[in-house]
Amino acid sequence: MLDWLTETKIPVGRLAADGFDWLESSGGIVFDTISLWLETMIDAILWLLQAPPELVVIGAFTLFAWVLQRRWQTPLLVALGFLFIVNQGYWEETTESLTLVLSACVVCMGIGVPVGIWAAHRPRVYAWMAPVLDLMQTLPTFVYLIPAIVFFGIGMVPGLIATVIFVLPAPIRLTHLGISRTPVALVEAGQAFGATPRQLLWKVELPSAFPQIMAGLNQTIMLSLSMVVIAALVGAAGLGVPVVRALNSVNTSLGFESGIVIVVVAIVLDRMLRVNR
Repeated sequence: MLDWLTETKIPVGRLAADGFDWLESSGGIVFDTISLWLETMIDAILWLLQAPPELVVIGAFTLFAWVLQRRWQTPLLVALGFLFIVNQGYWEETTESLTLVLSACVVCMGIGVPVGIWAAHRPRVYAWMAPVLDLMQTLPTFVYLIPAIVFFGIGMVPGLIATVIFVLPAPIRLTHLGISRTPVALVEAGQAFGATPRQLLWKVELPSAFPQIMAGLNQTIMLSLSMVVIAALVGAAGLGVPVVRALNSVNTSLGFESGIVIVVVAIVLDRMLRVNR
C-alpha cells in the first residue's frame, strides 16, 4: 500500500557519501595537518607514560591524586589500582588507552569549554546547537568510524576522532550549564563594582561554574574509556585490543581480565578527578 513512498526514497546515504567524497578530495591538506598534529600529541603523551619505569609513572599519578584530593584514601586507591594492572600484565595497553583518553580530554576540553561559554552567553545559539549535540550523542558510535577511516586511515588518530565526536557534547553541555546558572546576584555585584565582561568571566562566572566544568572533564574521561573497544576496531592500540581478540576467539579469561582492567582504570580516574563539595 505504501509502495509509492518507497519508490521515492530520499537519498540520505548517497548524499552523505557524496559529501564525504567531496571533503576527502578537497580537504586533503587540512586532514593531513590535523592528523599530523594529533599524531604528535599522541606520541608525546605515550612517551611520557611509557618511557619512565612503571613505578615512576604510578608514583606521579599517586602524587597528582594527593594534590587534587588532599586525603590519603584516594592516592592509596590509585596506587593499588595501577599495581593491580601491572600484576595482570596490562601496563602497556593501559598506557595506550590512557594516551587516547588524555588526548581526547585535551581536544574536547579545549573545544568544549570555550564553545560552552559562548553558547551560555548566546541562548539562541545554544537553541540551534542543542539538536546537533543530541545527534552527536545518539548516532551509533560505529557510524563515526566510517568517515574517520576515510579521512585519517587506520590507527590511533581515527580512534581519537571518533572518540572526540562522541564525547564533545558532554563538556559543552556542562560548561553551558555552569555558566548560565551563575547566580544573578554575583553577576550584578561584579557589574556594580565596574567589572568588564572579561573580568566577569574569569572572576565570577568561571569560579561559579568550576564544579560543572570538572564534572564535564570527568564525563569526558568516562565516555572516552567507553570508546576504547570501539576505537580498537579501527586500529587504535590499548585495552580494547584484548577485548576484541577475546570476542573473536570466545576467550572468557582474556575478556574478563581486560574488562576488569578497564573498570579499574575508570574507577581510578573517577576518584582522582571527583570534585569535593
